[in-house]
Amino acid sequence: MSDLIRDGLASALGWNDAESSRQLVAAVLTLLVFLVTAPRGRRWLARGSVVLLVLYPLPAAIALLFPSAAGADGFALQTARFLLLASLLQSLLLLIVVSGWERIGKPLPRIFLDVLRIGLTGVALITVLWEAGAGAGDLFAGSAVLTAVLGFALRDTLGNIFAGLAIHAEHPFEIDDWIQYDDNPAHVGKVVEINWRATKVITLDLAYVIIPNGQLAQASIRNFTKPDPWSRRSLFVTAPYEVPPQRVQAIMLEALRGSFGVLDEPAPSVVTNAFNERGIEYWVRLFTNEFGRRDRVDGMARDRIFYALARHGVRLPVATHQIRLTQLPPQAEVPRETVIAERTARLEAAGVLGVLTPDQLRQLASDHEERTFAAHEPIVRQGDSGGSMFIITAGRVTVTVRTAAGQVIPVRELTVGDFFGELTLLTGAPRSATVSAETETRVLEVGCEAFRKILKEQPELVDRLSSEMQRRLLEREKAIAGAEQAVTIGSRPDLLTAIREFFGMV
Repeated sequence: MSDLIRDGLASALGWNDAESSRQLVAAVLTLLVFLVTAPRGRRWLARGSVVLLVLYPLPAAIALLFPSAAGADGFALQTARFLLLASLLQSLLLLIVVSGWERIGKPLPRIFLDVLRIGLTGVALITVLWEAGAGAGDLFAGSAVLTAVLGFALRDTLGNIFAGLAIHAEHPFEIDDWIQYDDNPAHVGKVVEINWRATKVITLDLAYVIIPNGQLAQASIRNFTKPDPWSRRSLFVTAPYEVPPQRVQAIMLEALRGSFGVLDEPAPSVVTNAFNERGIEYWVRLFTNEFGRRDRVDGMARDRIFYALARHGVRLPVATHQIRLTQLPPQAEVPRETVIAERTARLEAAGVLGVLTPDQLRQLASDHEERTFAAHEPIVRQGDSGGSMFIITAGRVTVTVRTAAGQVIPVRELTVGDFFGELTLLTGAPRSATVSAETETRVLEVGCEAFRKILKEQPELVDRLSSEMQRRLLEREKAIAGAEQAVTIGSRPDLLTAIREFFGMV
């Protein structure tokens, strides 16, 4: 019985056939060489060759189960040879393309590799059939009929395969690109996979969309991350006719500086787009490389524009409709005198301004209005010129300085009742630090012209102001010690002279 099994295995597997033995040795050695030389993370490609080798003994087992079947040994032998030859050819392909080519060039797309492996499997099948005695005419006639049948049955699948090959060859998009995959502007997603049948994208709604390659081949694809990593966003804002267009455009451009995701280069731009019943429509065009967070980019840019226009007294017009009104009892408004009294109290508590008389503080409070800034929006920038100081009436701000090496150093946080910018107000020196709103913040801006009027009426206030300023500047220099730009005009020995020169009192 053992002799029968041994003879059966030898007959079915071809161990007595030197050619089959050589093919087995070559297939195993080629597979081992690939596994040793394959780049990191690419050994998994050999699983097809491994499966074919594992299946190699299977025909012998089947032949042993049917010993009386006519031609069982020959069929098992040819099937085993096909498995060996297919495994050998696939291992050779991996060795040449993956272990060889990928070390000097760009990795071959998986779809091309799969097509080549399928083609080599077909070559192995035809070769074994030829060796088994099938005529060339029978092979090609049969293959032509089989090809026609398969082509008709799988025309959609084959179309997707060829479209996938075209996508990999032309590179209209790649993994991680953001594309619009049809004419619907809402159909935009990030490419996460391109296989032989379909392309998979994830939208901003985290929806997983699978698009057949044949459909993509016929669509107009819009790639938002090629040829450059940035893309342009468009916002439309309507402002009233009463405000000159160039002023509105300047306010919007200044508001976009430093907004989340808005690039300085290419620079944003604003143009007058249309005149309608509400007012003048402006086309705001900005560039961003945060396309995956484009909703946040657009939203924060709109926030910046809204707050900037509001600070400059530009109210966004609303659509007008004919409506019927019902008279309601008038709501009590806060009297102007009450508002001025509250501002006067805040000015009096603002350190250096506390040396002024109540009448002078009241005059400052009545001559200035509060301004509102969005969260993370800079109120003053280091190095900018100016002639005013600010008192915080709501919110919280952060003070930072930038060194010559470009390092940003946080100095302090200020909250309601605190003030900043007093050095520029009293001396005209450039801003020594950047002050940004941490939350939505309201400030009362006090200009130098109002101060100039008060000092002309009461010049002796200069001495008191310089003494108070000297004390505060010493505190500031101590707080930001170590920063390269901590030294300001306050380190000059004669601050009184600087104030007199700035206000023309010398």
